[in-house]
Amino acid sequence: MGASAALRMALFVAVIVLVLDQASKLFLIFGTDLRLTYPWAVLPVFDLTVVWNRGISYGLFQQHSELGRWVLTAIKIGAAIFLTYWVRKSASRWETAGIGMIIGGAIGNAIDRIVHGAVFDFAHFHVGDFSWYVFNIADAAIVVGVGLMLLGQLLPRPSAPEKP
Repeated sequence: MGASAALRMALFVAVIVLVLDQASKLFLIFGTDLRLTYPWAVLPVFDLTVVWNRGISYGLFQQHSELGRWVLTAIKIGAAIFLTYWVRKSASRWETAGIGMIIGGAIGNAIDRIVHGAVFDFAHFHVGDFSWYVFNIADAAIVVGVGLMLLGQLLPRPSAPEKP
């Protein structure tokens, strides 16, 4: 896959992730009364809820200042820019798709920080007393994207044809 084809594919995937992430968040925030009546039990092991995450993944490094908010926003945007350059050297479609998912997720969460001051998380899986972290589509895309990048590195690459 050439550098420009990889970039186009990654940006296409990033836009899909970004649109799904922001559409789900906007619908739940403004199109429902979830923020007033949560949690909503969807399945015995899954609820929709409302958590405003002022930290990074899994609620780490909570920031309660404007400086912290903007530092985390800058890190997300910086990561997306870095990955946009990295994708030009991606070795497989798996890695390219993974990078695109991470870019879309990073931008989706950065938009939340800019607009709301925190990231809107709403998906909550739980079984009995075990409770998984509350997350959103951007978070899930970042996790799956990292997995795809690793898969792209582990799978055998097609060898280039020998030149006569």
